[in-house]
Amino acid sequence: MCMPAVRLAVKAVSKSYDRPGRGKILALDRVSLTVGEGEFVSLIGPSGCGKSTLLELVAGLARPDQGDILLQGRSVAGCRGHVSYMPQNDVLFPWRTVLDNVILPLQLQGMATKEARQTARQLLPLFGLAGFADSYPHMLSGGMKQRAAFLRTYLCRQELMLLDEPFGKLDALTKIQMQEWLLDIWQRFQHSVLFVTHDIEEAILLSDRIYLFSPRPGRILAELTVTLPRPRSPRLTTDRAFIKLKETLYSRLQTGFLEQEGEAP
Repeated sequence: MCMPAVRLAVKAVSKSYDRPGRGKILALDRVSLTVGEGEFVSLIGPSGCGKSTLLELVAGLARPDQGDILLQGRSVAGCRGHVSYMPQNDVLFPWRTVLDNVILPLQLQGMATKEARQTARQLLPLFGLAGFADSYPHMLSGGMKQRAAFLRTYLCRQELMLLDEPFGKLDALTKIQMQEWLLDIWQRFQHSVLFVTHDIEEAILLSDRIYLFSPRPGRILAELTVTLPRPRSPRLTTDRAFIKLKETLYSRLQTGFLEQEGEAP
């Protein structure tokens, strides 16, 4: 299997934060990883291990204390506007309709509102939003809000997408539907994706590769390649090969946690 060309390279990145009256807290410790062209890569680990912090660094919302972030070989540490970033919350503006929420990136890029609306309207059916252009966020279900947020992220028109637990707050059935939908969208457009999740099954179902994070400070415990054939569907979760990979992930996570505890003073 040929490895895709590297789009994103995170090189030995560390990040700490000040806690008033309590000194610094180390969030990430010498993290290195890559995302290839058209590759779907997931980060999985416990809450507070620095996964979201890493996405913020890649997005340029913060600057690493040490290390570097390269996009197609060029340092972008501390720079914004080179990725599409979808945070944990949908952050849809309640006073804007669905259509006017999703066109915001196009407006910020200087596109005229009329043209931006025309561009977005053509994509509404593909993103499961046909008939909802004039709806307001409070009128939408959780899944519909996430679809709108994802379309807005897509319309940033960057080749690398950062998705921070987009389905974490959805009920189990809606989550399965959204995973299937995301697989279809990704298969169509083949963006490079860096995806944060707590869900081992979700990581296996969606990903080409998975990085396992330790408890804080976040370190890479292991990197696993998912060789399950594509296209995939949620039915794959009952497959013997899927279950074996899930057991491997659990085992690697548990071993890594125990090793990290053994290093603690």
